[in-house]
Amino acid sequence: MENLDNTGLVAAVSIITAGLTMAIGSVAPALGEGRAVAQALSSIAQQPDEAGTISRTLFVGLALVESTAIYCFVISMILIFANPFWNYVTTGAGAGGGG
Repeated sequence: MENLDNTGLVAAVSIITAGLTMAIGSVAPALGEGRAVAQALSSIAQQPDEAGTISRTLFVGLALVESTAIYCFVISMILIFANPFWNYVTTGAGAGGGG
């Protein structure tokens, strides 16, 4: 029965951690991307002849910023579907019982 309690605890903590990872890990890139686009539009308004160069640089920068959110997504999927702690808990090693 104690092993079932540990399994539930690991499941709950994994789901909460995955949710927090996605929540925090997607807010910062979204704010960064918004600021980058706003600055790029301002730069294009000041230098319309350089719109191609600014846009190309913007897209490379947006891809780099978005990679942070993608890493957070990957970590969340690992925690939910390929949790490394499941084997530890289900084999009974995490059942506690120190002596």
